[in-house]
Amino acid sequence: MPKRVLQGVVVSDKNTKTVVVEVERRYTHPLFKKTVRRSKKFHAHDEEETFKVGDLVFIEESRPISKNKRWVVLKDRRP
Repeated sequence: MPKRVLQGVVVSDKNTKTVVVEVERRYTHPLFKKTVRRSKKFHAHDEEETFKVGDLVFIEESRPISKNKRWVVLKDRRP
């Protein structure tokens, strides 16, 4: 089974080797037919601490790294 890759924006880099990435998804509401935006924050592992707040990054799911971290920031920016 392939690993999921999500695109998001770094909203926090205060933790050591960890960034918080906010991923936004858009969908059409089934009844009102209006576009709805939903966002979720993921803790991702950033080994070299290269990413800062506001950077657009891709994250990939991985094995559990800590209590909250289940994602790794990708170095190559593939879609």
